[in-house]
Amino acid sequence: MIQDPIDTVNLAQQAVTTTTREVSVYDMLAEGGIFGMIVIAILFILFVAAVYIFVERFLTIRKLGDSDKNFIYHIRDFVYDNKIESAVDLCKREDTPESRMIQKGLLRIGRPLKEISDAIENTGKLEIFRMEANINYLATIAGAAPMIGFLGTVIGMIMAFAEIANTEGQVDPKLLSSGIYVAMLTTAAGLIVGIAAYLFYNYLVMKVDKTVHRMETSVTDFLDLLNKPVVKS
Repeated sequence: MIQDPIDTVNLAQQAVTTTTREVSVYDMLAEGGIFGMIVIAILFILFVAAVYIFVERFLTIRKLGDSDKNFIYHIRDFVYDNKIESAVDLCKREDTPESRMIQKGLLRIGRPLKEISDAIENTGKLEIFRMEANINYLATIAGAAPMIGFLGTVIGMIMAFAEIANTEGQVDPKLLSSGIYVAMLTTAAGLIVGIAAYLFYNYLVMKVDKTVHRMETSVTDFLDLLNKPVVKS
């Protein structure tokens, strides 16, 4: 069967029309215009800030968490032997949140237990504040990044439909689809940054809670030591 030359030409034209074009992220950013590029730049800055805060806080909290497991037992032995100065020197060498809290209590030995407990509690609040410094910024980024991305999408869609409204004649579906995927790019970027910041935030909160729990355990043991000293035979 001999194929009609006209049909051959039509098939060739359809093949050319249906050929898909590879679109890179850079191409999508370029097609999104200056506004889309500004939104992506803001989200990139937020992502860099989130990574920096996470790494800095992670290293700080991990350093604060590296303490001698036998620390409280050494303090107990010094207190039993009435070597308060040696216990204070040990706290200074340890240089951890719990050691600074116990040092505050050691310096107030001889005063009412309530006063010692209040001094330790106030020191503990300061230590927790230092550990949690800047962590709330991660929560802010986790909430703001998706909204910024969605704002970029909404404005991008408005611009796309405005361009379609100003187009005379039949609207090319490619014009609409191009505007949509460019606009959705900002939402995707915002979600990526927001999810990353959310995971960073919750991980650091978990690390802080673990450190605080260890601090509370050590302080409780220290107060029990002062309240019920053991008389050595």
